[in-house]
Amino acid sequence: MLQCRDDVLAITKQLVSIESVVNTHGEKVIAHSLYTLITSFRYFTENPSNVTIEQTTNDYLERYNVMAFVKGTKGTSNRTVILLGHMDTVGVDDFNQLKDYATSPEKWMEKAKDEDLPPSARDQLESGDWLFGRGVLDMKSGVASHLYLLKYYSEHPEELEGNIVFVSECDEEDGSHGILSALKTLKNWKHEHHFDYVACINADFVSPRYEGDVNRYVYKGTAGKLLPSFFITGAETHVGSCFEGFDPNYLAAELTKQINYNPDLCNEARGEITVPPVALKQMDLKPTYTVQTALSAYTYYNFFIHSWSPKEVLEKLREQAHIAFTNALRSFDKRHRQFSLQSNQPFHELPWQPRVFLYEEMEELLIETHGEKFVEHMNTFKQGLMEDETLDTRMFAARVVEEAWKWMEDKNPTIILFYSSLYSPRVELTGDTDNERVLIDALDEAVQRIQPYYAYPIVTKNFFPYISDMSFVALSDKPEEIEAVISNNPSWGTKHYVEYQDIRDLNVPVINIGPYGIDAHKKLERMEMTYSLEIVPNLIHTVIRGVLD
Repeated sequence: MLQCRDDVLAITKQLVSIESVVNTHGEKVIAHSLYTLITSFRYFTENPSNVTIEQTTNDYLERYNVMAFVKGTKGTSNRTVILLGHMDTVGVDDFNQLKDYATSPEKWMEKAKDEDLPPSARDQLESGDWLFGRGVLDMKSGVASHLYLLKYYSEHPEELEGNIVFVSECDEEDGSHGILSALKTLKNWKHEHHFDYVACINADFVSPRYEGDVNRYVYKGTAGKLLPSFFITGAETHVGSCFEGFDPNYLAAELTKQINYNPDLCNEARGEITVPPVALKQMDLKPTYTVQTALSAYTYYNFFIHSWSPKEVLEKLREQAHIAFTNALRSFDKRHRQFSLQSNQPFHELPWQPRVFLYEEMEELLIETHGEKFVEHMNTFKQGLMEDETLDTRMFAARVVEEAWKWMEDKNPTIILFYSSLYSPRVELTGDTDNERVLIDALDEAVQRIQPYYAYPIVTKNFFPYISDMSFVALSDKPEEIEAVISNNPSWGTKHYVEYQDIRDLNVPVINIGPYGIDAHKKLERMEMTYSLEIVPNLIHTVIRGVLD
């Protein structure tokens, strides 16, 4: 066992002290600080070309990745393990008036003693084995473990039968510009240094999966994440004649009722199941107050997958949208009939039927109807929309669909289904390749060897259950399955673009061995030090040796 607790703790505190909230100047600051630290290691003063700080590409902010590698001298193997971890964090506004203490663990823990804490959090605060603060769990203690091992191997290259590459990327908490930019460098190093990438180890945080769960999890592969989105049109009317129109908010509410928390939309694979979808936005697109009902509404939902492709998800949600549309019209009809009886006014049969398009279907219809005129208009519109820096990819996509809808000749109420954000691909370790089998075996052996040094069970699972940059080092989807993302994202090629071929070119098996703690992204974010600072580095160290040897 490496005696690493004090060193990893010191690095963790050093990284946490640098506020690096995603999409802020802090991402730039921590990258330069990390680069300065690594270049101070003797190995890198003697091999300065083995470390680099690189600005992200196709990004709207100035921020950087830090990457370094150590070449082993034990033999001549080109087998290479990537150590991956992000250096950005979520914000600190949830600390309210105490946010100045968020990145100073000792000061924050002293202040926290006066807070109204849950009993378990107070016990952990007083135990001496838990560290509190923004980023201690997600995931600067994970980066600290990798940094410790980078330094260790730089001092002991004779122990390496192969190479390790250290990647600390920015922007994991938002758009993953960091890892997507780093792929180019990883590909260049592969050719320049003949690296044979055989495994990637991410160090993102792990937490209990349910109340009373004492397991500490390591993960083979990761869940994928999609953001299916719905542009919903109605039939406008004056609110005084409400049954003469159809409010898109009414249909949006029914759609959310149909999709939210729906177990039928949980994806089971290898004995593990995703959480169901949940709404992340529901709104109408009415710009100002009037007494006219809205013309359109917009909703989108988080959607995790283990084995379903983006194309399969679209078909499943098309079905759910049709059910919601049918239910909405049925309840609208029932209420209209009841109102007609109460008011002694005539009842009219509804003129509408459920109608659901994929974005690519609507686009094809419009091109068939209007030809090049529509294509040129939309290209010009998208370029003009790019000038509005207030629009994120999700609202950008909605505005594109809204503009395209204006060209539809049949404007009866419709649901248009599309993707409006980054697709984080699922990664499934099947054991079908030699590299996957070697990595799985090395992980199993590492857990078996390290478990006697730790009181709680270390349990291996198949899918990391959160969003992470693990999704961008391997690709389980086939090219035609990715095509469903490309042709159904209205932002594609303008506001949003991913070079999925870069991921496919790298395609390295990936696992997650990360710090353990509770309340990531919350005010009481905290990390258990024994597991995170002692067990995690030793697990990673053992896996590296198992893979390379």
